Amino acid sequence: MTFRRLVLDTNVLVSALLFPAGTVSWLRDSWQAQAVVPLASRETIAELIRVLFYPKFRLTDDEREDLLADYLPWCETVSVSEPPAIPECRDPFDRPFLELALVGQADALVTGDRDLLALAPVFSVPILTPHELKERVRG
Repeated sequence: MTFRRLVLDTNVLVSALLFPAGTVSWLRDSWQAQAVVPLASRETIAELIRVLFYPKFRLTDDEREDLLADYLPWCETVSVSEPPAIPECRDPFDRPFLELALVGQADALVTGDRDLLALAPVFSVPILTPHELKERVRG
């Protein structure tokens, strides 16, 4: 199976953007090389922007803009006007990622979130950790 169209949850995405030497930095290289296409919706981008404002990151406005400029141009924007039926999830902030994966016909939803990973057996789109994705792409 090809894993080209990806939904990246916020934690994975922030790690790829903020930590260039981190374990998921390869994802940033992959979307910039156009090997993968990150999918984004209004809701998932709003969540990303909200998280980039967390005080713990101590980002200036310019730094936030630079990070978004390293991501948004590579994204395919998907309109989720009528949210599809999705499995019940514990965290309401996870719903937009599941909806985006279905509406955007993603090849995978990439996450480290246990609540999302718990839905993998019942969700029609593969839900993978970054490590699992990397192993499957290599294989």
